[in-house]
Amino acid sequence: MTFQILQPDTGDRPGDHYLAATTGTVMWGRLPCAADAAVLRIAPGETVTIDTVSHEGVLEDQGKDPLAYFTGHGVDADAVLRDAIDIAAGLARDVSADGPHVVTGPVYVEGAEVGDLLKITVERLVPRVPYGVISNRHGKGALVGELPRGDHNVSVFTPVAERANGLVGVLPLVEGGPGVVEFPLAPFLGTMGVAVTGGDRPHSVPPGAHGGNIDINLLVDGTVLYLPVQVAGALAYVGDPHFAQGDGEVALTALEASLRATLRFEVVPRAEALAAFGEVAGPLVRTAEYLVPTGLDLDLGEAMRRCVRAALTLLQARYGMDEHLAYAYLSAATDFDISQVVDIVCGVHARIRLGDFAAVPDAEASA
Repeated sequence: MTFQILQPDTGDRPGDHYLAATTGTVMWGRLPCAADAAVLRIAPGETVTIDTVSHEGVLEDQGKDPLAYFTGHGVDADAVLRDAIDIAAGLARDVSADGPHVVTGPVYVEGAEVGDLLKITVERLVPRVPYGVISNRHGKGALVGELPRGDHNVSVFTPVAERANGLVGVLPLVEGGPGVVEFPLAPFLGTMGVAVTGGDRPHSVPPGAHGGNIDINLLVDGTVLYLPVQVAGALAYVGDPHFAQGDGEVALTALEASLRATLRFEVVPRAEALAAFGEVAGPLVRTAEYLVPTGLDLDLGEAMRRCVRAALTLLQARYGMDEHLAYAYLSAATDFDISQVVDIVCGVHARIRLGDFAAVPDAEASA
């Protein structure tokens, strides 16, 4: 197949700004806090093309040498990302205390104040390489103690192929044997967030009100994520790029691979946000078809309950729907999906069909 390797500073970079992933513009294993300096300042409404780097192939249990790791799987040396090589060589993390993710940022958005919503529109996501990795490690995943078998972590190198209907990931049916299974790619950023208050950088794995590692696979091209701003300027960041993920992400990771993301950053003032959505306590997604409130908690059952409460708040604020009728509607017409169960804090998201309310005036305004 013909595939352009998107090395740093090469290829199409359509944003108003370009933010490369370098040892000076990324964090490894931690997320930004109020004490961190922005690596880029932008006006609201501007777009940024951001290079993201997957942690797969960079981690210590894979040798902390992306060049050796990926060429060992048959990848040409010039198809291994230079920024991944530089980050692995130039940065270190505390393996026992820090997360695995490489995040690019933070970006200061002028005019974003505490209580506002940061609106991040996913304009474009482009694979930087034609391969990725799916891993089961760290004593996590849905079947801790059962998989992986034995004492070793499992990382499955997964090439990407071009088919008539688009790009697909390719896995063998049997290790080293005949037959393959192919599944479509649907790239998204697993980590999209804003900085937290204070001087302590959060661990990169558990998501929260700040967003972070939310792993909601609906966040493909054309979708929007709203996050409650916690510090002036929002200090936004992205990372944990995926080529594909099933809801639940049961093995710990999905198809992890580096993306070039073009994102638009806007600010929704608090009064407007309250009218459009009610009090937003955590990540809120909008797609062409759905409004997607979320619930996050260490306990999956409580994450579900929080998601239901968030959905009720949204329907009451946006459409003026009576609480008991909104509850009935959610039960009859809304799917509640498990975002992931592998990131310490579990995630649930609801898919409320916008079309069901097409004849109802709403309070969205320009949000």
